[in-house]
Amino acid sequence: MATITRNITKGKNPSGKSELLLRLCVSRNLVMRIKTGLWMDPERFDKGTFIMPKDSAARAELRSIENKIIDIERFLIDLCETTPSDALTKELVMEQFDQFLNPKPEKKKRQPRDPNFFDIFEDYIAKKNISEWRIRHLRVLKRALMRYELYVRANGSKRYKIKLDEFTIDDVNRFEKFLRSEHELHEKYPEIYKTIPADTHTNRKKPKPLPKGDNTIIGLFGLMRAFYRWCRDQDLTTNDPFSKYNGKTTEVYGTPYYITIEERDQIADYDLSATPSLEAQRDIFIFQCLIGCRVSDLMAMTPRSIINGAIEYMPQKTKGERPKVVRVPLNTRAQALVEKYKDRDDLGGKLFPFISSQKYNVAIKKIFTVCGVDRLVTILNPTTGEEEKRPINEIASSHLARRTFIGNLYKKVKDPNLVGSLSGHKEGSKAFARYRDIDEDMKKELVGLLD
Repeated sequence: MATITRNITKGKNPSGKSELLLRLCVSRNLVMRIKTGLWMDPERFDKGTFIMPKDSAARAELRSIENKIIDIERFLIDLCETTPSDALTKELVMEQFDQFLNPKPEKKKRQPRDPNFFDIFEDYIAKKNISEWRIRHLRVLKRALMRYELYVRANGSKRYKIKLDEFTIDDVNRFEKFLRSEHELHEKYPEIYKTIPADTHTNRKKPKPLPKGDNTIIGLFGLMRAFYRWCRDQDLTTNDPFSKYNGKTTEVYGTPYYITIEERDQIADYDLSATPSLEAQRDIFIFQCLIGCRVSDLMAMTPRSIINGAIEYMPQKTKGERPKVVRVPLNTRAQALVEKYKDRDDLGGKLFPFISSQKYNVAIKKIFTVCGVDRLVTILNPTTGEEEKRPINEIASSHLARRTFIGNLYKKVKDPNLVGSLSGHKEGSKAFARYRDIDEDMKKELVGLLD
């Protein structure tokens, strides 16, 4: 199976841009370097991955280049898959590629071809007013569908293509089976995962797919259902492949765990002055515990996010579908943390010395361990669906700060709508309902009513 690797030229044009290159490997004797004619800022290219800027116009331009390079890669893979191996030569590939880039005008009116499934999928992403968070998850789904397409081809159906009108309940069930088996299929079909990796995040370096549990499958199928609903609303199809689906459709989560205010203060007051970098990440975690935002919103905050003694932000996860400003007043401890870092020279305009979210999560686990917060908690294993007992310091992460904010506030006021207004959850949110655990103190209060 042909594989493609992305590269970029070291030289730059007068505009300071470099050309994207593709290395197409068909066999040991057929390897070629292909110029794409696409130019981009080399600072936005890292090991085959595009680094999206925050500016919306620049992001749209780079997204367009990314879509074009994906189209070129799909064309080359299809060409290699559908051409007999004895006829596949460098000259043929370059000739067909030139025709792909520079199609000759047809004298006769061509019959309209069936719309490409993935073109429609990209059109859906472009036209729907959705958040960057949801776009990332849709691209995870898209890559999974592209791998599934290659998997079916590798198992005898060499011309198989996913088609909007022809994706049936049988395809849904086979796709689900594929998703649940990807961590095993990776060993048998490594070429598929070289062509379309399961994880494009360069910092994680996890080429092998992880096992997927029910919640992951349900989440992906929820995105696919929404895509098909949109297609039917746009009169692109009448097909509903999920109409007879009998699989699980409701996500199951364990009881939310979070640290108490006493444990939070134990971490906040622990002397970490000997390790300033760890102390800074501890302070960021405590600040997050005091405002309850997601890590993506936290790392976007600047001094301008503080208005009249409160932090104001628009949650990125829901900004596209439900834009709403969340305002959280800063208490004395939160204000002191802001003051502690306001005069530092290494902030780059940010509120705190942020590091990557992955390194932040690693630091949080270390902080919990050093500070002695290691009690056992009961969690639900997302892959197996079984309960497990784990030390909290081994599973602590940035989202634990958000749960700590919500859980402790709910213990105090027991008003989900009031707490939701501070956490960014909409009224009646199913996600927020998971946080409304009745703790031991509340149970004792209830039992006390019987005295």
